[in-house]
This record gives sequence, structure tokens and C-alpha cells, in this order.
Amino acid sequence: MHDDLIARAQTWLTEDPDPETRDELAKLIDAADTEELAARFSGTLQFGTAGLRGELGAGPMRMNRTVVIRAAAGLAAYLRKQGHTDGLVVIGYDARHKSEDFARDTAAVMTGAGLRAAVLPRPLPTPVLAFAIRHLGAVAGVEVTASHNPPRDNGYKVYLGDGSQIVPPADIDIAEEIAAVPSLTVVPRPTEGWETLDDSVLDAYLARTDAVLAPGSPRTARTVYTAMHGVGKDVLLAAFARAGFPTPALVAEQADPDPDFPTVAFPNPEEPGAMDLAFAKARETDPDLVIANDPDADRCAAAVKDGEDWRMLRGDEVGSLLAAHLVNRGAQGTFAESIVSSSLLGRIAEKANLPYEETLTGFKWIARVDGLRYGYEEALGYCVDPEGVRDKDGITAALLITELASVLKAEGRTLLDLLDDLAVEHGLHATDQLSVRVQDLSVIANAMRRLREQPPTELAGLAITRAEDLTQGTETLPPTDGLRYTLEGARVIVRPSGTEPKLKCYLEVVVPVAAHADLPAARVKATDLLETIKRDLSAAAGI
Repeated sequence: MHDDLIARAQTWLTEDPDPETRDELAKLIDAADTEELAARFSGTLQFGTAGLRGELGAGPMRMNRTVVIRAAAGLAAYLRKQGHTDGLVVIGYDARHKSEDFARDTAAVMTGAGLRAAVLPRPLPTPVLAFAIRHLGAVAGVEVTASHNPPRDNGYKVYLGDGSQIVPPADIDIAEEIAAVPSLTVVPRPTEGWETLDDSVLDAYLARTDAVLAPGSPRTARTVYTAMHGVGKDVLLAAFARAGFPTPALVAEQADPDPDFPTVAFPNPEEPGAMDLAFAKARETDPDLVIANDPDADRCAAAVKDGEDWRMLRGDEVGSLLAAHLVNRGAQGTFAESIVSSSLLGRIAEKANLPYEETLTGFKWIARVDGLRYGYEEALGYCVDPEGVRDKDGITAALLITELASVLKAEGRTLLDLLDDLAVEHGLHATDQLSVRVQDLSVIANAMRRLREQPPTELAGLAITRAEDLTQGTETLPPTDGLRYTLEGARVIVRPSGTEPKLKCYLEVVVPVAAHADLPAARVKATDLLETIKRDLSAAAGI
């Protein structure tokens, strides 16, 4: 085993084009660090529906130039087999460590395979890449990003020509082509021949952002904005300036790209502490709204003043606010969300006589809904301009929530007032999440197995009226690894995360509300129910 491991590492070393990872691997081989080598050579980073995502470093279980070149070669082979022998592949990247290298390698591989490649001019938000695919008539797109993962990670997200992320069976077909690449020596990588785009694609994206706002709508809401050390700032400021909103007050410490994300443990607005600096800025400037993007700016978080202090709105709250705003503006078309998001969207759509669809988790599914007008997911992802960007877009979502705050401000009201109105109209839909981050993935597998073998019959004293194992699929959903429990006035979904070592449980309770005066009591009841469901579910899953 030891000799075999060293031999595999040495073979890898001879192919690695990156001096940094070569040096790193050579030191591990010299030190005969079999534990670390085994961790890096125990398999290969799996190419799935999110493409690739993992920790940077040498070896097939890490993100590095060798892995990316192989992935690009597999994607190029797949595209050629689909008949796209000279199609355009557009490539975007964020400001993480190695992102630009991975983008350049991808462009070289595509060019070497006879395809045309175009690279965005600098680190830009993921939605600009998703827009560029359709705008330029590309056959595929690649975004080098690990979104809101920790600083040591990077990733590789693949889109096809419809401008949305790959879904099965494309991911399996591409993975097979990647596995068939015998070595890097057979992958032609010219040093030139691809195009570096100018700002015209970005200008076209920005011109399109105007379309998400109603002509002549109020544009008075004042905001505090954080880019979370990512690439959102310049594009968001340009979009806000075009729209005529007041210039956002920036959280200076987080305004510019920094791949080390020095001020946050995890650069995700949902993580505890990530919004602390934004809230400090809000206490100083007293805006109407706090807006945050994640590092690649495809997600958008909003926070409001609640009493004396600031609080983040949940993704489900923003999702229903944007839906109510679009309905109010007379939007037509299908409203869609994933199964882990709040059922309130369905109630809003039903009352407005609009088509509504539920999909599996992820924008790769939401974006494919026929006639989509608006789609959202509880993890802060919103698609408000599906004709322009068939993916979540944190820039246009920020514009739309700021427009809504402006409309309400003109009426002397706030986003919280509108949430109260929705609760009285449709019932208080309260959501929460039980999320367990693990070092050992077997913890997740064991919890799922335990729930399947000994399913709970009640949670928080509420009878489970329906238990579904989603691996079987349903009438409307393809199979996925998850469990769904329907209770009297509540719903629970349990699934392993697709992008992080986490078990995620999504909880929702619905408490009827007769009048505004009943809201405080309904909130107390909902909070108690959610806490008890969490406790009972933890016990049932053994986590």
C-alpha cells in the first residue's frame, strides 16, 4: 500500500504543471507522509451537478490545475460528442486563490480541442457569466468559484448553452469523459488563441438589470452594502447608480476582493457573525435596509431594523416579499421554488392565480421550469429576471428588494409590515434549519439510515401524516437522497448537502393568524414548535 501510494504520487508529480502544488507534493513524498498522501490520493474529486468543489492542494482529491485541466478536457470531449465541434465556451472566475489560473487553463484546453473560448475580463459575479452564455450564444459556460465556501476551497461550475447549470445525465456523461483522459500529456494546451472579452458583456448585463424594476417606481431606500470580500461591489454599485438609488454605504473592511476572507469565519451571510460589520455600519448610518452578497454575488441577503437592532431576514422571508412585490406589479408566468423552501410561495401564487412549481434543491432545477417568471431558494438565491439570467442573481435581487423597500417607505411602511400582512393573509409560515457540519461523512449516512429504518411517527406532538423517501422520486420530482415528512401544520425535509459536509434539516410550521393583534402569540407558538421539532428530530436521527 505504502509503495503504491508513493508511486501514484510520483506519477502525479511528473504531470503537475503548477510549481506550487508540485513543491507541496514533493515535500509530502520526501517526508513519506502516508496519512496526508492517502487523504489526497484515496480517490478523485467527484464531478457532480455542482461541477467540482474542494480544498486547494496537490492530488486528485483536491482542487488544482491538474484536476481542472482534466475536467476541462472532459467537458470539451462531451461538447464535441454533442456536435458542438467549434462552439463558443465562455469562462468566468471569482477572486479566490487560483481562480484566474483555472480559468486560463480552461480557455487553453477548449482552444486546443478546436472549440472557441472567451474569458471574462476580470473577476466578476457568477450571474454575469450566466448572462454571457445566452447573450453570446455560447454552447457552454464555466464559472471558477467556490461561492461562499471557506478560503481554502475553490470550485468549477458548468453551464450548458441554455444558460443554466448542468443536470443529470449531462453530469454523468461529462464525468465519464473526464475519467477517460489518460494523462495531461495528451491534452493540447496552446498558450494563445482564445479571446479575452472587453466590458461590452458586462455593459449588456447592466443594461438588462434596469428591466427588473418598474418604470417610475420610488428609488429612495438607503442601504448599507457588504460584498463579503467578494466580487460584487463594482457591479452592484453600477447597477444601483443606473437605477437611481442612493449610493449604498459600503462596509469598507469587506468591500474589496480578498481570497483570505479575513473578517469572517465563513464568507456566507447566513453564518453567525458574518453580518456583524454590516450591522455596525447600519447602527452608524441608520439606513432603510442592509444588503449583502456572498463572494461570487449570486446570493443576496437582506437585513432590517427590528425594534432597536438589526436582524437578517431569512431567505424564505425575502423570497415571499419579492413574490408579493412581483404579484403586486402584475407579473405573469410561473413562480417556482425548491422543495426545501417555504410553502408560502405556493399560497401567494395560488391567490394570484399564477402557475406554481416545486423542484428539487438547486437552481439547476428551478431555472428549468417552463414559463418561469420568478424562482427562489431558501439559501438566499433569487432569480428575478429568468430571461436574462437562468440562475440565482444577487445583483438583480438586491435591486428588487431595494425597490420594494422604497415603495413601502413611500407608504410609511417597512418590509416587516408587509411580512405581517402576508402572515395574516396566508398564515404565519415560520421556517428554521437544523444543520450539522461533520468531519466524518459516515455520521450523515448513519443518520439517514436510522431515519429510514426507524422513521418517527410524530414530532413535537404533531402526527406525521405522510413520510416520503425521495430516493424513489415522486409524481413531480426525480429521485434524490432525501426524506420528507408532512405533519399536521408542519413540514420537515432531511437531506445531505450537495456542496458541503453537512446534514441539513429544513423545518416549516404554519400557524393560522386571524388578525394582526394575534401575531405575537402566533410567533411564540411557532418558535416553540420549531425548537421542539428540532429536538425530537435530532433524537430520531441520532445526531
